[in-house]
Parts: sequence; C-alpha cells; structure tokens
Amino acid sequence: MSKTILTYAASGLILLIAGTWLISSEYWPIFQKGNDQFAKCRSSRIAGGTGSIGGPFTLINERGAEVTDQDVITEPSLIYFGYTFCPDVCPLDTVRNGEVVDILAQAGASVTPIFITIDPQRDTPEVIAEYSELVHPKMIGLTGSNEQVGAASKAYRTYYKSHAEKGEEFYLVDHSTMSYLVLPEHGFVEFFRRDQSAEMVAEKAACFIENS
Repeated sequence: MSKTILTYAASGLILLIAGTWLISSEYWPIFQKGNDQFAKCRSSRIAGGTGSIGGPFTLINERGAEVTDQDVITEPSLIYFGYTFCPDVCPLDTVRNGEVVDILAQAGASVTPIFITIDPQRDTPEVIAEYSELVHPKMIGLTGSNEQVGAASKAYRTYYKSHAEKGEEFYLVDHSTMSYLVLPEHGFVEFFRRDQSAEMVAEKAACFIENS
C-alpha cells in the first residue's frame, strides 16, 4: 500500500474517531444550534445536554394527594428545591421566583412557581400549603416520601444533605439553589442562579416561552 493511501486512511480514521467523540460529548449541542429553536435564548451549556435534567416524578401535593409531573407542569413552570424551615436562602429565592411570575404575567405569559421540599420529615402537606400560600398565590408545593423526594431531586440533578439528628426538631439542610424553567412540551430548558434578578430571569424565561 502506498504512503499516500496510508495517509488518507489514517486521516479518515482520525476524522471518524473525532466525529464519534463530538456527537457523544457535551459540545455536540453547540454544533446543532441551527436545529435548536431555543438557540438564541440559551446562556448556559449543560454537560449531557438539557435532556439529562428533569423527567417524571411522583410526589404529594398540599392536599395530601399523589400527583405526577404531568399533573402539575401544565404550563411553563419555575421549579425550586428547598425546605420551609430554611432560614434565609429559600425565602429569598422563592420570593424572587414569585416576582418573575408576576413580571411575566404583566407581559401576558402565565407561569407556575413550583416548590419541591427536600425536607419531607418536617414539610408535611399542611406545612407546604401554608408556606406556598405565603410566598405566592400560584405556587404549588410538593412533598412526599424520602424515596419520592430523592427520585425527583436525582432527576433534576440537585444536591441536598440533611443534618438532622435522631429526635432533633431544629436542623439545617444543605442544598443546591438553582431554579429550573420547564415547558410542558419540551421539558427542562434552562436553569437560573440565585444571584440573577427577577427582571433578568423573566427576560430570559420570556424568550423560551415565546419560542416554544
């Protein structure tokens, strides 16, 4: 076999390997922007793609009824994982999300804020109901068994760790603080950090909603 043929063969093998890596890697979405209806809205890149976050869950609502993600995500929704005994972060984040909902409502977009507890031991349906009502009239509060809450948290790739000791009433729970924008027809599309203002989140969320 001639040197030229060997060179072409080696080049072809390298391109094949590189192409296979690209398609299976987190960078592939960048090269698919032409097919992404939300390309102009995205400001973050997610390892594994947006399809790696979110998914089905089964939890308990404020009335004590078992519900699924399809029951509660019936319109664009902002999902937050926290707990009602949280002394500072959760109140600020959930109130911010409520402000986002109000800003979008003024622009003609209906969005639901959803609060999923990561402290089901204390956050009973009654506690969740009272908390949700205080934060925003549209807020849906969800709790569940440890297994149900753990499964929902895993689906959204959130982190939490309880510091509860046996029989202890007052304890803290470490947890991540992202808010997740989920569209019924598309699933998870974007996350927002807690340092982003209500106006910034509303503007970004509006882009996804308008292009859905």
